[in-house]
Amino acid sequence: MQDKDIVNDYLTGINASLTGYATVITETHDPELRQTIIQLRNQDEVRQRQLYDYALKHQYYTPAASAPEDIIQMTKSTLTTQS
Repeated sequence: MQDKDIVNDYLTGINASLTGYATVITETHDPELRQTIIQLRNQDEVRQRQLYDYALKHQYYTPAASAPEDIIQMTKSTLTTQS
């Protein structure tokens, strides 16, 4: 297995884990357990970002093009006025 394949497989797995954390966190009643799961999620987010940066650096991953600035600002505005 090539380094690129390993990195992409790991990224896929960690991204799936991060999605799963959201469900578990919202459904956990015990405050201590909930906090522990939040900490685990936060650690995985850091790990995911490091792996993402590694993949970009080695050209294993090419992100989608950035959205135009007006769309970004409109989205930010929409999200902040809904809170």
